[in-house]
Amino acid sequence: LAIVDPPYGINISEDLYKRGKSCKKNGYREWGNKDWDKFKPNEEYFKELFRISRNQIIWGGNYFKLPPSRCWIVWDKGQRNFSFADGEMAWTSFDKSMRIYEFSRGKLLQQNKIHPTEKPYDLYRWLLKNYAKPGDKILDTHLGSGSIAIACWDMGFDLTGYEIDKDYFDAAVNRLENHKRQMQLF
Repeated sequence: LAIVDPPYGINISEDLYKRGKSCKKNGYREWGNKDWDKFKPNEEYFKELFRISRNQIIWGGNYFKLPPSRCWIVWDKGQRNFSFADGEMAWTSFDKSMRIYEFSRGKLLQQNKIHPTEKPYDLYRWLLKNYAKPGDKILDTHLGSGSIAIACWDMGFDLTGYEIDKDYFDAAVNRLENHKRQMQLF
């Protein structure tokens, strides 16, 4: 099962950088001007993704030319008229009904985010619970903050994750290692 969140090609990093201090007032740190979101993946990326995985969940699917699907996933961020979108959409290869996952983006602002478009750990747990089967191997081609790595660890799924930005990769690995060291009571 591939669960991926590739760049949407909307250049969000540059937008955040230009806003600078106003982002800090809204709970964002200054991310620096990285160009990871300047370009969408090309057709070859999607061709290979479909070749190597049986099923796919692709965040930002509404930004890409993908086959028709009746099973879209919507993350309702629980905030209206926020500076970014009120929700995000994921295209899936599943033959199921559309589902909406509600999780307030405000909860993310309370934690130390390591990526400007970080998805919540709880969202990935929900995806794995509802779309992954026991024994599935999970692929994430754009690891980002590593939320999926924590969810896979907690739920016993093998994950292959890729991240080309060294800063984000190191932060995600550190985040996962810190999580593994936490003692769980139940």
